[in-house]
Amino acid sequence: VQLQASGGGLVQAGGSLRLACSVSGRSVSGIAMGWFRQAPGKEREFVAAVSWNGVVTYYADSLKGRFTVSRDSAQNTAYLQMNSLKPEDTAVYYCAAARFRLADLSLTKTYDYWGQGTLVTVSS
Repeated sequence: VQLQASGGGLVQAGGSLRLACSVSGRSVSGIAMGWFRQAPGKEREFVAAVSWNGVVTYYADSLKGRFTVSRDSAQNTAYLQMNSLKPEDTAVYYCAAARFRLADLSLTKTYDYWGQGTLVTVSS
C-alpha cells in the first residue's frame, strides 16, 4: 500500500488549501484515513481522520470548524480541506491509513501506512 500526499504550498493567512492523499495497492473503502502535521521542532500531531466506513469524522479540538476531512472511494483518495488558514498551521502534513477499525485514530501508532508529507506554509 502506498500513499501519496499532494496539494501543499504557500498561502496567505485567511486562505484555503485542499490536500489530497492518493492511495494505491488497496481500496480506501474499509480502512481509516488520517491526517497529521509536524511543525519545525515539534512533535507530529493529529489533525483529522475519517473512519473505515467513511461515516464518522474526527478532528483535533483546535481545528474544528476550519478543517474538513473526507474521502472519495471512486478516486481512492482522501482529502483535507483547510480554510481560514493561520501562520500557526504551517507544517508538513502527512496522510496515513489504518487497517484496524476500532483503534484510536488520533494516535500515530494506530496507522500502518504513511505518505511522504506535503509542506503547507501560511504567511502572515
